[in-house]
Amino acid sequence: MELVNTAAAERSGPSPSAVISAVAVSKSWGPNQVFSDVTADVPPGVTGLLGSNGSGKTTLLGMLLALHAPDGGTLRVLGEDPATAGPELRMHIGYAPEHHNLPGDVLAQDLVRHIAMVHGLPRREATTRSSDALWLVGLGEERARPIGTMSTGQRQRVKLAQAIAHGPKLVLLDEPTDGLDPVQRDDMLELIRRIGTEFDIHVVLSSHLLEEVERIADNVVILANGKVRAAGPIDELYQGQGGMTVVLDEGAELVAASLQRSGYAVTGERNKLRIGTDESIDQLADAIRDAVAEHNVPLRRLEASTQSLEDLFLDEVYGS
Repeated sequence: MELVNTAAAERSGPSPSAVISAVAVSKSWGPNQVFSDVTADVPPGVTGLLGSNGSGKTTLLGMLLALHAPDGGTLRVLGEDPATAGPELRMHIGYAPEHHNLPGDVLAQDLVRHIAMVHGLPRREATTRSSDALWLVGLGEERARPIGTMSTGQRQRVKLAQAIAHGPKLVLLDEPTDGLDPVQRDDMLELIRRIGTEFDIHVVLSSHLLEEVERIADNVVILANGKVRAAGPIDELYQGQGGMTVVLDEGAELVAASLQRSGYAVTGERNKLRIGTDESIDQLADAIRDAVAEHNVPLRRLEASTQSLEDLFLDEVYGS
C-alpha cells in the first residue's frame, strides 16, 4: 500500500502554503544513508512525525533547524530555506530536544529567559515571557527552583516552556513524553494539544508511540527505510482503508487465495485474516461468503475492521 502524497511527490518545487515542505531530500552520515527520498508537505496544525527508532526523525528535525544540511533535494520551513536563512528562521522556531541534559544548577526561569533572549527578545520581555511560559506549563510556583532538583516530568515541562517562550510560529518536539509516567504523559499531551490549537503555534511532534500521535495530531508523516511512506491529514489517510476481519476454524490459506484472485488485499496469520477494500462492506462480505462457501470451511467470526494509526503504520512500513 502506498499512501505517499502524490501531489508532493510529483511536483518539482516546494509547496508555498505548507509549514514544512520537502522534495526528494536525501541525507547520509558517511556510508550510512539515513534518507534517500523524503518528500512531503506538513500543513498547519499539530503533526506527528512517526517512525521506529533509528528511522531518522531526529536527523530530520536537525535539518529543519539548519543544524546540518541535506545532501540533496529541496527543503523549506515557513517558506524559507534553512540552509541560508538559519539564524533568522530559528527566531520563529522553538525546539525541545529528546535528551534531558539541562544545566542542573540553573534556575528554571533563568534557563527559559536565556533561551528567549537567544531567540532575539530583549531581556525585560524575555523575563516576562519566561514567567508566562512556566506558568502555562504548570511550573509557575517552581520557576525559581534549580533544574537539577526537578523530576523528569518537570524537566520535560521546562523544555517545553523554553521552546514556546519567545512566541514561535513553529515548535519541534522530540519525544516530549520520554520518561513520563502515564498520568504525566496524559498531562503533557493535553498541554501540547492546547498549544497547537489555542496559541496559533504549529507543532511537529516526533514520536515512536503511535497512540500519542493519534490522540493529539491532525496530520502525520511516517518515515521508514529512508523515505516518507505516508503523509497528510490522518482522517484522509484512513479513507479507503476499510475492510473486514474474518476468523476461520481452518482453511484460511484457501480463502485468502480465492480473495486475492478476486483482487482483494489480504493480510493476517494463521486463521485470522484482514481483507482490505475500497468497495462497500456489503460487497466485501458477499465476496468473503462466496470464498468460504467455495471451500466449505467453518466461519467463526466476520466483522468490519476498525482502522487505527497503528494499522496504517504497519501497513505502510511492513505491508508493501
